[in-house]
Amino acid sequence: MKTPKDGAPGTTEQSPRWEGPKETRPRGYLPAKDDPDHDRDAAGENLKDPPRRKVSDALKTKDD
Repeated sequence: MKTPKDGAPGTTEQSPRWEGPKETRPRGYLPAKDDPDHDRDAAGENLKDPPRRKVSDALKTKDD
C-alpha cells in the first residue's frame, strides 16, 4: 500500500491512525486527527510530557 486509505471508521476500508511522533509514522498509516505533541489523550498524557514513574525513567532522554 503506497498511500493510506481514508474509508469508514472502524472498517478495513480505513487505514489506522498513527498517534506517535510524525517523524516515525510508518508508511500506510493516516496522520493523527489531533496534535499528539500538545493535545492530551484519555490518560492525560502527550508526547511532550511522558510519564516517569520509575527512577530509571528519569535517565531516559529523547536521544535514547
